[in-house]
Amino acid sequence: MSKYVLTCCSTADMPYEYFRERKIPYVCFHYMLDGREYPDDLGQTISFADFYSRIEAGAMPTTSQVTVGQFIDFFEPYLKEGLDILHITLSSGLSGTYNSAITAREQLLEQYPERKILIVDSLGASSGFGLLVDMLADMRDRGENIDTVYAWAQENKLNVHHWFFSTDLTHYKRGGRISAAAAIMGSLLNICPLLNMSNDGKLIPRKKVRSKKRVIGEMLQKMETHADNGTDYAGKCHISHSACYDDARSVADLVEANFPKLNGPVMINSVGTVIGSHTGPGTVALFFVGDKRKD
Repeated sequence: MSKYVLTCCSTADMPYEYFRERKIPYVCFHYMLDGREYPDDLGQTISFADFYSRIEAGAMPTTSQVTVGQFIDFFEPYLKEGLDILHITLSSGLSGTYNSAITAREQLLEQYPERKILIVDSLGASSGFGLLVDMLADMRDRGENIDTVYAWAQENKLNVHHWFFSTDLTHYKRGGRISAAAAIMGSLLNICPLLNMSNDGKLIPRKKVRSKKRVIGEMLQKMETHADNGTDYAGKCHISHSACYDDARSVADLVEANFPKLNGPVMINSVGTVIGSHTGPGTVALFFVGDKRKD
């Protein structure tokens, strides 16, 4: 059985320590903030608190995807070590990074035809993308070979549900997720839009909910409806947040109270600097495994 390395993009939004402990290398996206470029390195260069406070002070970061050249530089050392590669990317519905990875793969296989480089489009983002990577790492650690893990990922990635809400619509307006008029009216009426990830990996507004308490209730209902075995769900659950830990903790407490068979406590992570450049502060996202996502 050939040896392989499981890799992903930084936009899986799991803690730095997690990737180190589970031996999952990641390739960094980059972002521009106040005229300077930074790596999306999981809060190592700029803390998440500093990043979001600078946005709240008026900074407007922009992001750049991983290029073909960056993927080649990231992948090649493992190929030289005689390792195959299974790489998971941020959703192609949000970024062109999947295509960059495919192009890098084609170029590298000309030099290393004996190696495997398998690329999975996660069709996910943030710690939902991270939840998929986590399940694949569990399979790797059980001794499953690269082909089995790749096939499972392709078959099951749409079973990872992503539900989001935001109390600050500024950046959703800026990114075209909602109109300027909707953002103004939403703020006036205290509307927190409920969004999810579609089956083609795009972030879609699904419902306008008035008040944070009600939108949290809607998220819990979505989990009850879609999670494997409903409130008997026995899988893992992740939550990510952008500078609103108390809101994330409130959601986690409700999940843990209503889903007593969870596989461990809810993991709460920060929305990273690249995803956070598009959401801004005030976003909470809930991730779990359930039925196939459908539009």
